Amino acid sequence: MQQSPKNIHLIAMGGSVMHALAIALKQQGFNVTGSDDQYFDPAKSALEKAGLRVETGWNTDAISDKIDFVVLGMHAQKDNPELVKAQKLGIIIYSFPEFIYQQSKNKQRIVIGGSHGKTTITAMMMHVLKFYNKKFDYVVGADVIGFDNRVKLSDAPVIIIEGDEYLSSRIDPTPKFLRYQHHIGIISGIAWDHINVFKTEADYVAQFRKFVISTPKAGSLVYNEEDPKTKELGTTEGLDINYLPFTTLEHRIKNGITYVKTNGEEVKVTVFGKHNLSNMAAAKETLVRLGINEKEFLEAMQSFELPSLRLDKLLEKEDFTIYRDYAHAPSKVKATTEAVKAQNASRTVVGVLELHTYSSLTKDFLPHYKNSLAKCDQAIVFVDPEAIALKNLPPISNSNIKSSFEMPTILVVTNADELKAELVKINRQNTTLLLMSSGNFGGLDFKSLFS
Repeated sequence: MQQSPKNIHLIAMGGSVMHALAIALKQQGFNVTGSDDQYFDPAKSALEKAGLRVETGWNTDAISDKIDFVVLGMHAQKDNPELVKAQKLGIIIYSFPEFIYQQSKNKQRIVIGGSHGKTTITAMMMHVLKFYNKKFDYVVGADVIGFDNRVKLSDAPVIIIEGDEYLSSRIDPTPKFLRYQHHIGIISGIAWDHINVFKTEADYVAQFRKFVISTPKAGSLVYNEEDPKTKELGTTEGLDINYLPFTTLEHRIKNGITYVKTNGEEVKVTVFGKHNLSNMAAAKETLVRLGINEKEFLEAMQSFELPSLRLDKLLEKEDFTIYRDYAHAPSKVKATTEAVKAQNASRTVVGVLELHTYSSLTKDFLPHYKNSLAKCDQAIVFVDPEAIALKNLPPISNSNIKSSFEMPTILVVTNADELKAELVKINRQNTTLLLMSSGNFGGLDFKSLFS
C-alpha cells in the first residue's frame, strides 16, 4: 500500500463497508478515529473487537488540524457538523471510492459493476485467487467465507473491487464505480434501480455507458452478452479496448445438484440458478486475465460458498428448507425465485418478499415487479407502512401492490405480527420457503419461528 498520512477520521464509520475500511486501516497501523449517529451489529461489534472507539453521535471536537484527511461515508449528509468543520479547516476530504483509488494507484484495478450479482462475482474471484495463494487486495459489500474483513489494503499488485453506480458521497454525485478508474471492468447486467437518484431508465443506463467509456486504452470490458442493455454497451464503437463477452455456463441439474459442463466433463458446484452460473462465467472470464485457466477455476469453485444473505440456508429438514436472500430489486427477485424453483422443482415454493427500498416503495416503480414472483407456488409481499413514511413517500394500497405483481393470489401483509401468523400456517411438507429482503422483516426471528 502507498505511503499515507497517519491520522484518518471516518465520518459515518458504521456503514457496511466503511466500518471494514476503518478496521483495515487500523490493522495497517494508522491512527483511526470515526463517528456515526447509529451503529448496528455486526459492524458495531467488529469495530469494538478491532479496538476502535465506538460512540454514537457526531462530535465536532474530533475534527482538528491534527487530522491528515477525512473519509466521508454515504450516510453523512451535506450539513453534517463534522463535515462542515473539516471543510472550514481545509482538511482533505475523500469519498470512500476516492480513498480506495488513492490507495491502489499502483495496482491493477478490477471493478465489478452491474445492477445485480456484483457481490457474488467479487466473492467468487476472491475465493479462487485465495485458493491458489495469489496475493491481492479487495473491497466487497458482504461477508465472504474465508475472509475476516470486507476490505483489505496491502502491497498486493491487484485489487478486486465491488463497484456500484450509486453516488460516491452527498457532496460527490459521481457514481462510485467511476472513481475507482478500472483497468478491467465487469458489467453483470443492467436493470433500472435507485430511482431516487436516477429518475429515468435512460439516466440510469447512461451511468454504465460512462463506465464503459472510462475503460482505458488496451483495458478490458467483461460484459453479459445475454443482457440486451449490457450487450449494446459491450459493442460500443470507437474504443481501443478488449471486449470480453460472457454467457451463462452450460450446466444441468440432477437430483437437486448443479453440474457445470466443460471439455466433455461435468463438474459439481455448490451454487445453483441461472443467475449464479452467469456470475460464475463473469468471474471465470476475468480470472483468465490473471492467469487462472478454466480447469483451475472450476476446481476452486467446487468449494465456493455464497457470501452472506445470498441464498443463505437458514434451516434444512427432510421436507422443509428455508432460504434467506438479499434480493429486493425486480431483476434480483425474478432471478432468485427462478433459481430456487428450478432447484426444487418437485417442491412447493413459498416466496416472501419485503418491499423495503425507496424504489420498491414508490408506486410508479411497482409495475417493474410484474411476474417477478411468478415461479412461486405461493407468494407473500410484506410492506411496513412506517418504512414508507420514513422515506417520505405516499402510501401504497394493497390493490396497487397486487395489480403491479399481476398475481391474483398474492397475499399482502402490513405488519410483522400478521406476517408471522401467515408463516406459521405454511404446510411444511415438501416445501421450500424463500425469504427476500434488504431489510429485516420487522425483526422476525425465522430460526426460532420454525424450530
